[in-house]
Amino acid sequence: MPTPDRTSLADIVEAARDILESGGLPRLTMQAVAERVGVRAPSLYKRVHNRNALIRLVAEATARDLGEQLSAVAGSGDPATDLAELARAFRAFAHAHPAGYHLIFATGPEETRPSLDALTQASAPALRVAADLAGPEHALEAARMFTAWANGFVSMEFAGAFNLGGDLNEAFEFGIVRLTAAFRAP
Repeated sequence: MPTPDRTSLADIVEAARDILESGGLPRLTMQAVAERVGVRAPSLYKRVHNRNALIRLVAEATARDLGEQLSAVAGSGDPATDLAELARAFRAFAHAHPAGYHLIFATGPEETRPSLDALTQASAPALRVAADLAGPEHALEAARMFTAWANGFVSMEFAGAFNLGGDLNEAFEFGIVRLTAAFRAP
């Protein structure tokens, strides 16, 4: 088996993310990650202090990826278009990485939560678009409203909580239009 020096932290985090998405949080163990990267579990502790630290690394990597995906779509120059693309990218990311996405917004022990720095970087695209739509003086409030709406919608979608019928894609688009109008209101 390779020594821990031959196993990078990036490889460990990527293996952990794969395990999380395929098996859920209960299957994300130090032993499972060690086996995936080809080391013995005690060797893994030389790179990652414990399971909570591993979960935090996964949550931070997921938050960074979300921020990168959001940054990639928010640059058309039209704030309404950017908000729509941001919302769609947010939802698509959640569907592509549901377990990792859940870690970003889940309550849990502080040591498993993403750092403020990781969350700040992931929030930057929403703050920029919110400032463009609602004005710099309301950017934080608008970004929080956007995030709360998008996360609430996705969370209800994942929980199967939309029980009254109708097209969820149409409902999501309706929400985008309404948020845009609300942010532009004086």
